[in-house]
Amino acid sequence: MNSSGRKTPRSLYYITHIKNLPSIVEKGILSHELVEREGIDFTPIYDRQIVGNRKNKTVDGKSLWRFANFFFQPRNPMLYRVVREKGCDNIAIVAVRRKLMYMEDVYVTDGNAASSGTRFYVGTDVRQMIQKIYQEIAEKERWSDVDYSKRKIMAECLVPERVPPEDIESVYVCDHSTQEKVKSLLGDDHLDVIPEPYIFFEPDWKYDLTENLSLVRGDLFFSRLQTLTISVNTVGVMGKGLASHAKYQFPDVYVYYQDLCKSRKLRMGHPVLFKRETPYDPLVDMPSSLAQSGPDTWFLLFPTKRHWRERSDIIGIEDGLKWLLANYKASKISSLAIPALGCGLGRLNWRDVGPILCKYLSKMEIPVWIYLPSEQKLSPDLLTEEFLLAEGGTLPEQRVKNKISDY
Repeated sequence: MNSSGRKTPRSLYYITHIKNLPSIVEKGILSHELVEREGIDFTPIYDRQIVGNRKNKTVDGKSLWRFANFFFQPRNPMLYRVVREKGCDNIAIVAVRRKLMYMEDVYVTDGNAASSGTRFYVGTDVRQMIQKIYQEIAEKERWSDVDYSKRKIMAECLVPERVPPEDIESVYVCDHSTQEKVKSLLGDDHLDVIPEPYIFFEPDWKYDLTENLSLVRGDLFFSRLQTLTISVNTVGVMGKGLASHAKYQFPDVYVYYQDLCKSRKLRMGHPVLFKRETPYDPLVDMPSSLAQSGPDTWFLLFPTKRHWRERSDIIGIEDGLKWLLANYKASKISSLAIPALGCGLGRLNWRDVGPILCKYLSKMEIPVWIYLPSEQKLSPDLLTEEFLLAEGGTLPEQRVKNKISDY
């Protein structure tokens, strides 16, 4: 699903429960109104709030319920929400032929069709608008309410009534076990079922060093662990790297961080935990009932350097890890996602930082995922237990090893 350089999407994408796939392969993708009219047994993935919003919204006097809706970019807030609610192993993304975009009775939107502010296009305007809309969202990996990108990335193609089975190209799932489950559901059907964990906000690669400590390649901000670690300086600048993403996607974290720096409460060797007082998820609009029952996301602001211009301080990082090991239980941290501190813009080397991270994090009695530096290509020998846990860590006596060479 690589979109680099394309002016229009390669396919259109429909999000559904895997239990609906046999019916979709037989009858095609139907509008919600047609599903109800024909009495088709299906497993819903949307809650009543979403259903109500789309049923009551109209375009040219027609309810959105009369259209099958497809996304140009499936890795969007709606998929994120559904994955969080249902589990990625229950969700599939069905790719259909892009030619559907150019049918004369198809509508194209420049955002979530049920949202206010979204515009609808039909007929001669469609081809030009598809290029404009797609170019704006094709490479988006994150989104925010601030610049309306959360609405825009959910731009849709609305096809009336039905898309026939012959227009289905393939099915994307989150992992190999789900791939096998879907193949079993579809029997001898020759439809391609493709594992693509990245689309489903899952790590591209994961390697378990110990029962609780794992190395991960992926996007830390989409981790579903309780506490996300942000490497910061102590002067209040979130200019680049993970910190800049936090500023963009989690503005409340930035405000809290600024206050810490102005009051000089943030210093090397003493990370600060930001516990939200109320559940808040800026990645997706959550109904209040779901938000109140869902887990909070906490942020650990971890100083790796004093000034943003400086190289990261490996001694200060180790002092911070000592503090974390001594305080995580009292702070009620139940799981932790942490980057390779200082290995990006901080100009430190994983060869030096990795063993120090693992020395302390391997002693924590909670799930900990270390997100490997995307800026450095690491050789397999730098990812082994022998290298990372030999100094102060605990080497497991028996375990089933993953293939490090797969990294």
